Amino acid sequence: MEAWMIFLIVVAALVLLALSVRVVKQYERGVLFRFGRVVGVRQPGLNFILPGIDRLPKVSLRVQTTVLEPQEVITRDNVTVKVDAVVYFMVIDPQKAVINVEDWREAIIQLALTTLRSVLGQSELDELLSHRDQINLRLREIIDEQTEEPWGVRATLVEVKDVLLPEAMQRAMARQAESEREKRAKIIHAHGEREAAETLAAAAEIIQRQPAALQLRYLQTLVEISGEKNTTIIPLPIDIINALSTKTPLKQYLGGGS
Repeated sequence: MEAWMIFLIVVAALVLLALSVRVVKQYERGVLFRFGRVVGVRQPGLNFILPGIDRLPKVSLRVQTTVLEPQEVITRDNVTVKVDAVVYFMVIDPQKAVINVEDWREAIIQLALTTLRSVLGQSELDELLSHRDQINLRLREIIDEQTEEPWGVRATLVEVKDVLLPEAMQRAMARQAESEREKRAKIIHAHGEREAAETLAAAAEIIQRQPAALQLRYLQTLVEISGEKNTTIIPLPIDIINALSTKTPLKQYLGGGS
């Protein structure tokens, strides 16, 4: 056998070997088709196929992320909002993902968009703003029901990212929030006034029962005033203070008649 024939045989064998070898990565699975029929799922590592007979498409099992385009949605209380969301999903059954749906990525995106509009259309604006976790959970459950069993794809997480309100609605909500803050401030101020009045009433009762308390308060006030600069103090006799506290006619202490 001539050398060139041996060379051709070796080259053909190498080409055949190269066409027969498929490497499946750790995060992938290969679905083996033979004459167009599924033979099985190939695990990570080195796999051999029959060139021209077998086909081995590979499917990634990693979590994938897709940001949904902003959608205009009318809530149940007739408020138009623009909402965008992000979907996290992964393939759990490579064979179903390859056989049962032509493009499972595009299919789950379109399903997520439809589900987003449907669920938010059944929710009120307050629920969308304050109970977003419940809405996210509902979105994921609905998507899973329609994708996990027939397509072998699971939505691991669905998150509503942002809710854009019309400017008129934003101004109305701002006015409402300001009114609520003013209401709370007035309530707090009223409570403070009530507590101050109750304290003053209690102090008046103590002074009425104990006249000496008024004298002590009078002396304390004199000390506080004397600490200020450019202040002239004209003290009143304690008897006059007692007269004021006991409701005794003041003219008795000023030398008046009975």
